[in-house]
Amino acid sequence: MTPNPTDAVVILTGAGISQESGIATFREADGIWAKVRIEDVATPDAFQRDPDGVHAFYNARRRGLAEPGIAPNAAHHALATLEARWPGPVLVVTQNIDDLHERAGSRTLIHMHGELLKSRCAHCGAVAPCPGDLATDMTCDACGRTGGLRPHVVWFGEVPLEMERIYAALEACALFLSIGTSGHVYPAAGFVSIARTAGAHTVELNLEASAGATLFADHIHGRATEVVPAYVDRLLQAV
Repeated sequence: MTPNPTDAVVILTGAGISQESGIATFREADGIWAKVRIEDVATPDAFQRDPDGVHAFYNARRRGLAEPGIAPNAAHHALATLEARWPGPVLVVTQNIDDLHERAGSRTLIHMHGELLKSRCAHCGAVAPCPGDLATDMTCDACGRTGGLRPHVVWFGEVPLEMERIYAALEACALFLSIGTSGHVYPAAGFVSIARTAGAHTVELNLEASAGATLFADHIHGRATEVVPAYVDRLLQAV
């Protein structure tokens, strides 16, 4: 199915789209959670118990994101091209905390799990750019208090960001694409059901079938750098 060029498109992206840019995934056999315990680095309790250890984990990931070899790939660029050329609204909702979509040129973007290159103050809630390391002795520029700066990342047990805006977009879209996701993590794994109920055409573009593959009308399996640009080209032929 090819949507009308004025139709709204919502795209969910997960770790699989950034894996080909050299960023480690979480749930594979050699992924991040196979090497580090979630309970030690990715919960509010972990930060309360060992803020220095949590900062060390995210500081290392932040430095890794700045390595010269880490860059947007063809899939990121294809989605930015779709946003730029599609007459209707295009919204990318990403589970990723990297900045590769922005670097590729995407502008209408929701980081539902937060952003690695931002900090948030646990005292006042202020969010600020954070290109370098965070430490427990740093002071929040907004409230002047020390010890509350944390990565602007949604940890296990916390509510993802901008959910009302995401649900509204899902209910209004005519095409829903899911790219590079495992289908295990909620609420994102439930987005396809919401889009289907609203009448949208649903397509999974993934290296392999996800846990929720049967919920999609169409499936295209392969490397994101190959299947995403090809699918975007097909959509843009209608413009």
